[in-house]
Amino acid sequence: MTYNTEFTEEELFMNIALIAHDSKKELMVQFCIAYCGILSRHNLCSTGTTGKLISEATGLNIKRFLSGPQGGDQQIASLIACNEIDLLLFFRDPLTTKTHECNEMNLLRLCDVHNIPVATNIATAEVLIHGLERGDLDWRIIANQR
Repeated sequence: MTYNTEFTEEELFMNIALIAHDSKKELMVQFCIAYCGILSRHNLCSTGTTGKLISEATGLNIKRFLSGPQGGDQQIASLIACNEIDLLLFFRDPLTTKTHECNEMNLLRLCDVHNIPVATNIATAEVLIHGLERGDLDWRIIANQR
């Protein structure tokens, strides 16, 4: 099998999902402000409140789903299951118990199943965003032949 490795600028976009627990929302907003230039060149989606806060702070165009506890993380999980997400930035609070934690574990499991890069903290998110900028994640486009 051969892959097309010639892509126009419009074809080099990634579908990026953004999720943050309540105690990490401000950190996600600050991250998105810092990397607004990179993120603006891609399709973004998010759970409800996180997307609202990011959009208000950055002006980024974000498709917003329901809030996490109301099923927004499951909506994003369904996109991951269909291999329609290329990168997940999920700033988690590992010290606070969530009633919908099983949904979150399913989300991470689906990323593993579909080889979707995921960051659960700002340190890994920075590595992935710099890799995204360098083109290190372009293999997702080639593998999926959009």
